[in-house]
Amino acid sequence: MAAPKEEFMYEITKAIGVIGEGSRGWRKEVNIVSWNGRPPKLDIRDWNETHEKMGKGVTLSGSEVRMMLELLGNMDLSTLEE
Repeated sequence: MAAPKEEFMYEITKAIGVIGEGSRGWRKEVNIVSWNGRPPKLDIRDWNETHEKMGKGVTLSGSEVRMMLELLGNMDLSTLEE
């Protein structure tokens, strides 16, 4: 018998922006999200139109965002596919 799914809560405290959209209407968004009442973090993931369903994503703390910005600032973007 499968274990029951754990309930979790989330609150998008600030919408930063949409960085892409899939063919089925889901959008890759950057938001500030509080998960299970914890302090908000930067979150990048796919969301459906109503924000009731989500895909897998990446959640970063403030220090991780600072490190990411530093790494990306030093990156040669010409090596990436458009």
